[in-house]
Amino acid sequence: MISTTKHRFFLSLFFFISGFTFATWASRIPTIKAIFNFNEAELGSLLLAMPVGSLIGLPISGWLVSRFNSRVPLAVAYGVNTCALALIGFTSNTVSLVFAVALFAFSTRIFNISANTQAITLQKQMDKKIMGSLHGFWSTGGIAGIAFSTLMLSLHVDLQLHFIIVGAMALGITCFSYQFLITNDRAESGNKIVLSKKPDPYILYLGLVCFFAAICEGGMFDWSGIYFQKVIKVEIFTYGYLIFMTFMALSRFASDLIVVRIGMPATYIMSGLFIACGISLAILLPYFWTAMIGFSMVGFGTAAVVPMSYALAGASKKYSAGMAISIITTYVITGMLLGPPLIGYLAHAFNLRVSFVIFGLCGLLLIPITQLFFKHQRALTSAD
Repeated sequence: MISTTKHRFFLSLFFFISGFTFATWASRIPTIKAIFNFNEAELGSLLLAMPVGSLIGLPISGWLVSRFNSRVPLAVAYGVNTCALALIGFTSNTVSLVFAVALFAFSTRIFNISANTQAITLQKQMDKKIMGSLHGFWSTGGIAGIAFSTLMLSLHVDLQLHFIIVGAMALGITCFSYQFLITNDRAESGNKIVLSKKPDPYILYLGLVCFFAAICEGGMFDWSGIYFQKVIKVEIFTYGYLIFMTFMALSRFASDLIVVRIGMPATYIMSGLFIACGISLAILLPYFWTAMIGFSMVGFGTAAVVPMSYALAGASKKYSAGMAISIITTYVITGMLLGPPLIGYLAHAFNLRVSFVIFGLCGLLLIPITQLFFKHQRALTSAD
């Protein structure tokens, strides 16, 4: 019998390598922009392929986690994900590029839902908070991916070879680690979306929180490199993305302890304020060190929001953990659908600095919505 410690190690490894491959894609977006000679609006349109591909996976991901043990769709989807990453490097026209990016996003969605379903099951088995640290490994993988991408850029390695190296490494890890994931975690009930005139407030509030967090997180993933390239005007444009991911990782590893110390309501408030203040600093003082400090604050602020919300979703009385995460992930994907293209269109119409105001507004909106959620949660507890 495999111990919970070993389950946690290999699940953490999956979170790490997933962050590595996503950062590989995101950190080379400026390279892709240059290869295809996209303007900001055209790049924004390309980035629509990510959330559209993820939304296509909505009914499939929900069915998979209810039909199989979560490790099956986790491993298969991540195998497809690594192949899609490599395919992006070999595209020669816009149509094939859009297809490859959409496939990358489609498989990422299924993998993420499966991995988080495993995480909730493992957290219950261990009877302690581990969700934040698992997402911390995703962010740490992102840091490693950015660092590796920076190395590839400095060595002038072309996009094809870079993506093949990362894809092959990730595929090998997937094949070996599959055997150590949790089995027999398929839920017997709560696997169907219940359609009614009034949506479940418990899931709705968490979904809205994740929606606004996703606009911040996804927008920073896709546009931080462009911001440092066009506004801060540095040659190595991965600095902004790197500092954002570094502080996101640090915050996620600390978030489980922070939640225990000050509680989830206060942690959500702190997150929103850090996002708003950090992005304001980067906009008002667009210089290297002030932007680095601002991006680090945004990373710290966004880090705990989605892990906390997923953990709360796992306690839903209406849906299984996998289905609740699948529904909330739809809000996440919708945020990513609107966020990066919106930044692109606003940047094209005005300028990139003005467009980043959206992140600050979304950070502030986290505060009232989370207060409404906890008020509803207290009402449910009182009713029981």
